[in-house]
Amino acid sequence: MTERSSERPFPRREGFSFVMEKSHALPLPSDAKENPEIADVSPLCTSALRFSSLFKERALQEGQGIVASPEESVHLVGPRVGVLRFGEVEVETPAFMPVGTVGSVKALSPDDVEDIGYRLILGNTYHLALRPGVELLQEFGGLHAFMGWKGALLTDSGGFQVMSLAKLRKLKEEGVTFANHLNGARLSLTPESVVGLQDSIDSDIQMVLDECTPHPATFEDARSSMERSMRWAARARQGRTEKTRAQFGIVQGGMFGPLRAQSARAITALDFEGVAVGGLSVGETKEEMRRVLCATAPFLPHHKPRYLMGVGAPDDLVDAVLLGIDMFDCVMPTRNARNGTVFVRTAAQPSGKLHIKNSMHRDAKGPLDPECRCKTCRTFSRAYLRHLFVAEELLVHRLLTIHSLTFLYDLMAELRTALRQDNPWESVASVRARYVGPTPAAAG
Repeated sequence: MTERSSERPFPRREGFSFVMEKSHALPLPSDAKENPEIADVSPLCTSALRFSSLFKERALQEGQGIVASPEESVHLVGPRVGVLRFGEVEVETPAFMPVGTVGSVKALSPDDVEDIGYRLILGNTYHLALRPGVELLQEFGGLHAFMGWKGALLTDSGGFQVMSLAKLRKLKEEGVTFANHLNGARLSLTPESVVGLQDSIDSDIQMVLDECTPHPATFEDARSSMERSMRWAARARQGRTEKTRAQFGIVQGGMFGPLRAQSARAITALDFEGVAVGGLSVGETKEEMRRVLCATAPFLPHHKPRYLMGVGAPDDLVDAVLLGIDMFDCVMPTRNARNGTVFVRTAAQPSGKLHIKNSMHRDAKGPLDPECRCKTCRTFSRAYLRHLFVAEELLVHRLLTIHSLTFLYDLMAELRTALRQDNPWESVASVRARYVGPTPAAAG
């Protein structure tokens, strides 16, 4: 470990900044009549934007004072391309982040992740606090040194576990206490203590402790949950220290547009370094997710990085990028890879998905995806990968995961290239067609 570190020193990661290189206003539905290529970008997003506009008008009529005018914020919604800077580490956006919950992107080494092109990964404070424990991480100088990761690190706070481990926790205004899932021992988290834990982990971006609202939830339950998250966000902001590099606040509110707008307004007022949208991809339909995201996006600060938590399907990524989201994470691509399912370009499989266990691949000589640059596709046939999977050889987990993460990295890279153009819509539509397939029918 010492020898490797001396050959490849860790870059300095002081500070945090976000620079937006270029932004576009998502065309309004009426624009498609004069520019037909716009209609091919994503009818579902365009339809949801209509809902967003109607919601804003209704919010103004109710005197909520959320925006100056409906038209003003509608034209602030749209895709952007930029860069996150962590000292010497730079991450171009929009970007997907691989998930390394306990200090490891499952089945891959840090070098594997870096070789694909990633410079920002995600860890989880709740899980890292249980094992290896922050005391051990401090002895090693933080998680970067412990795991040999030379890029930047974002840590989730444990807010998702407030929902996913609901049977093992007690929730109070002060915070949350878990009977942890490993041995039942108690672990208490408060907005302030989570800041300290993430300082010890040496996070570059800290997510504040929140309550991820379960789905389904009533309006009153969602409002109560959201308001608690906003109070916790204010406490976390007050609890930051000189070691805290960047904090992101989290917008909640369930599936209710007015609550999302209220939450976004509260988070914006706290002047976090970035803003996340939480509580989506928790069991709702894709249409619901887009509707809620479109009702939220107009109220997110334009000059801050925006992070959609827990979303990683290619169609969701493209549509969320169109709505101005800059950052994403999800366990699904790597989890599915370990279970034999990978994303491929539509030229390789019209559905965009390939199940390596299927018998049709038993003697297939070609790669998973002929257009893919990854080590797996450049080296191994589908037949060999199927053999490894059927034989339960561990190597297949690594090879399929390398492909899945390369696929998502290249999807985001091609979107960034398209968005650097003055008129990106035709190029974005082409990227979507290659990576996702035909756009869905417009919702009414």
